[in-house]
Amino acid sequence: MNGGYLEDIRIRIEKREYYFTLHAADRMIERHISVREVEEAMLSDLAVVIEDYPEDVRGSSCLVLGMAKSGRPLHIQITYPLEIAVVTVYEPRAEEWIDWRKRVGGIR
Repeated sequence: MNGGYLEDIRIRIEKREYYFTLHAADRMIERHISVREVEEAMLSDLAVVIEDYPEDVRGSSCLVLGMAKSGRPLHIQITYPLEIAVVTVYEPRAEEWIDWRKRVGGIR
């Protein structure tokens, strides 16, 4: 699940042509995740689409795994292709994810 659209999303992130939903902003505050960390994770060479949600009610979205420069893994759910919106952000829990990429038990 490479997500050929990831490069387009990354270009938009780099140009700061995106926004955070209220939900994402609230979760980032609760989880002590900064805008800079989200941008670092999205723009890191390790960023990869790990789940795709083409039928999401908010429009097509995907879950991206990226690494902040501090080494902190982040999961970022982001909409595409028209508007780029960060829907939610969290640090994956080791007991729920294998290598931060695959859900334990495969259940979403």
